[in-house]
Amino acid sequence: MTTATDTMTHHLPRTSRTKLADPQGKREEPLPPSKVAAPLHIPFERRLQMGSIAVWLSCSLSCTALFLAFWTHSFWFPLALVYLAYIYLDRATPNQGGRRIQTVREWSLWKYLADYFPIQVIKEQDLDPSGNYLFGYHPHGILSFGFVSLFATEGSGFSRLFPGVIPSVATIPLAFFLPFYRDLVLSMGFCSPSRQSLESVLQSGPGRSVAIVLGGAGEALVSTPGSNRLILKKRLGFVRLAIHKQASLVPVFSFGETDLYNQYQLDGGSVLDTVRSLLTCCCGISFPLFYGRGLFNYDFGLVPYRKPITIIVGHPITMPKLDKDQVEPTKEQVLEVQEQYIKALTGIYDKYKDIYAKDREQDLQIIA
Repeated sequence: MTTATDTMTHHLPRTSRTKLADPQGKREEPLPPSKVAAPLHIPFERRLQMGSIAVWLSCSLSCTALFLAFWTHSFWFPLALVYLAYIYLDRATPNQGGRRIQTVREWSLWKYLADYFPIQVIKEQDLDPSGNYLFGYHPHGILSFGFVSLFATEGSGFSRLFPGVIPSVATIPLAFFLPFYRDLVLSMGFCSPSRQSLESVLQSGPGRSVAIVLGGAGEALVSTPGSNRLILKKRLGFVRLAIHKQASLVPVFSFGETDLYNQYQLDGGSVLDTVRSLLTCCCGISFPLFYGRGLFNYDFGLVPYRKPITIIVGHPITMPKLDKDQVEPTKEQVLEVQEQYIKALTGIYDKYKDIYAKDREQDLQIIA
């Protein structure tokens, strides 16, 4: 795996040998190294890493564009109709926990994606494969690359780290309406975030688990480098679900997730902010105005910066037992478990912040 030092070294372009003449012709000075254009001569391995990021970023749009192209050709038009019928017949799958295909999760593409940053995972405890778990991932960041790499692929070696634990990954319902893309994410283990879907996963056998980015769309809008702002106090549904299904809660904190992109912050109450809020309410996804680097330049684009991500998987929190005739947990039980969860999560941050967040601008904040 590429080290952080190597990443920083390769990130800097080579110094140009072009000379800059003095106005009086007395001396020549070398031009400063470019801070914009990426160097042409970089290892092929890094090209593959960049390519994996580009494939994942463009996947949803390219799959949708391919499907639309089918409608423009007489040969493919009948197949497009058949595929629409298939989507209709398969519409319940996302709400039944999805359908994982391990072969897809093991594509080499995902290993290159993890090595791009690079991503490393530290587990504080082995997990019993006979139990069920609900992993809470923090923070959301912009596109949650660490979350996808760890739980939706084998790029970060989840099965090796936690043998016998089989995670499904909750994501927005919109993903399952995009042709072809829906089949890819279903095979990676994505499923609907509905209670029906998550319960279906947790009760399907030993080791079956669910991973959720608990901050959601709102947390993406406050993601900025050097900070970690979480939306957690008002999230109680995941606690109720965990208690109801007796699934241990596992806090997961990702150092570096918020450093991958810069974001333009809109003034509260402005026209753009109002429009964005309406779109978020309607579509269930956030629309952060973010930017990173480009494929061939360092100053602007939609590609994330090459910055290391370190994911800490904490100790599981055992859920309180329900009484014999108790169907749902009480409010007191939910709040007590939430307090334990927040304490465990902040404990992870405080333990590792001086190692993996040395350049932070502020400490962890739970803003809602």
